Amino acid sequence: MKLTFKKDDLLSGINIVLKAVSSKTTMPILECILIDASADQIKLTGNDMELGIETVVEGTIDEKGKIALEAKLFSEIIRKLSGGEAPVTIVVDDNYTTTITCESSVFHIQGKDGEEFSYLPYIEKDHHISLSQFTLKEVIRQTLFSISVNDSNKMMTGELFQVTGSQLKVVSLDGHRMSIRKITLKDTYDDIKVIVPGKTLNEISKILNGDNESEVLIYFSKNHILFEFDSTTVVSRLIEGEYFRIEQMLSSDYETKVSINKRDFLDNIDRATIFVRENDKKPIILNITENTMELKMNSSFGSMNSQVPIRKAGKDIMIGFNPKFLMDALRIIDDEEVDLYMMNPKSPCFIKDSDENYIYLILPVNFNAAAI
Repeated sequence: MKLTFKKDDLLSGINIVLKAVSSKTTMPILECILIDASADQIKLTGNDMELGIETVVEGTIDEKGKIALEAKLFSEIIRKLSGGEAPVTIVVDDNYTTTITCESSVFHIQGKDGEEFSYLPYIEKDHHISLSQFTLKEVIRQTLFSISVNDSNKMMTGELFQVTGSQLKVVSLDGHRMSIRKITLKDTYDDIKVIVPGKTLNEISKILNGDNESEVLIYFSKNHILFEFDSTTVVSRLIEGEYFRIEQMLSSDYETKVSINKRDFLDNIDRATIFVRENDKKPIILNITENTMELKMNSSFGSMNSQVPIRKAGKDIMIGFNPKFLMDALRIIDDEEVDLYMMNPKSPCFIKDSDENYIYLILPVNFNAAAI
């Protein structure tokens, strides 16, 4: 096999598929990137058997073939070559010895038979939806922060993707908070309900170019989800099981509604976190009266009091939250003003817009009112 690339093109392809290369495995072949030039295109593939990524790379095929190269070593060599436009030549002999040449640098590494590599699973393209790369990237950004990183409950490490007619609903939760985003699609589709691993969505969001004109096709099967965009294909296993009954967690009832400038609210919470150290459970207390929200933070390092003007409907309330959870939600809301809906100090707070295109549920925390 003999191939020639521009360094930047090859490195870009490596960086895309590297996200699916296994770092902990008993199968050495899964630590490799497959270079497949057995047809008329050059494809790079990474596959850890849960997540697989394949991308087409621009290059010249002088002799066809395929080779699996140890991903970390291969990527480090290409990354440290000089010149983005400089040609990189990869030559593989019959013993899978691979020679990488760029200008005056020559590297020899041992590859593996490409036939041993596990290809991406075949997905029937019967059920799919289409949306822009910008929309998918935004939806992931606006929900991924509230998945659980703890594997003790597998459901919480993924996100619900539910298609109903022309609406896509994406849901994530971790036991303390929940994020819901609703997107109106251009077309009407069959109903679909799957749980997509958070790791998959995190890696996809890094690859998407975020262009509003570029399309992503998402295909669904019983056990897998497939994303197609640009020259890249991503296939992931789905999380099996029935997702939580989120409708039972939602309520339109409230005793207090607060409208507040998002930037003022966020900045004041951020200032209060000066007094919070890692693993510190200190809540931020919101004391909501007629036209004012008073924010209070009290810790062993010091205390802060500040006031933000609000518009309030309903009862006065004093309620405590984990400040990080409030900040995570506020940071990804693009609206200038946000609405908070609360029932009592022990019931969830809902941050949502009037059309419920986004809903963020945050559980309050207990606090000692006498200590404030």
